[in-house]
Amino acid sequence: MKKLASALCLMLSCWLLPQTEASALGYGQGKAVDEHNCPTGAADFQAEYGEYGAYALSEDASRIILTFDQGYENGYTAGILDTLKEKGVSAIFFLTGDYAKKEPALVRRMIAEGHTIGNHGMTHAAIPTLSDEALEEEIMSLHRYVQERFGYDMQYFRPPCGEYDLPSLVKIQSLGYRTVFWSMAYADWKTDDQPEPQAALEKLTNSAHGGAVYLLHSVSETNAKILGSLIDALRAKGYTV
Repeated sequence: MKKLASALCLMLSCWLLPQTEASALGYGQGKAVDEHNCPTGAADFQAEYGEYGAYALSEDASRIILTFDQGYENGYTAGILDTLKEKGVSAIFFLTGDYAKKEPALVRRMIAEGHTIGNHGMTHAAIPTLSDEALEEEIMSLHRYVQERFGYDMQYFRPPCGEYDLPSLVKIQSLGYRTVFWSMAYADWKTDDQPEPQAALEKLTNSAHGGAVYLLHSVSETNAKILGSLIDALRAKGYTV
């Protein structure tokens, strides 16, 4: 039930567009793209919220950043790490508190192999629903846990389900964090309805754009299968991954 709820949360949030700053917003990059194949929703979001330390794109137009949300372990992360190591790629892994506590060996391996560890919230709470004090505890309790257990200082936060509002972005920035959304995501989280590998590879490759931040989920069997080919395909397009 927990996995299903998480999947539904992600499915509903990924395609919602911002409404007003007075309510909880659901981020989505949208389907419209500019002449550089960059989703206009991601570019518009960055233009509006970049001053609050919130990003949907990298400033490096030659690079594509791979990020993985780590809500729970489904047996594919070790293989993903093997592929990243083989290809010489550094990714960002956004951990929940539950993941950090249950999978210490994988977390240590991520750090040892040069990947960036990001904060996905101690309890995966919807941040616009939290008070300032509760939001600080949601982020900093996990920050302290990772710092004390693994000797690592996190600096990037990804809001669960892509939900945010302006006060929460301001608060996150005040905690010394940058908030990282994405400019490319697809339906990879439904473990009982995985995308067909070749179609997924084509979709991810055809969506490439400068400064892209790809959101992937390590629970996906498809992602684990196509990751090496995806990296090769993006590099063939001239991007640094």
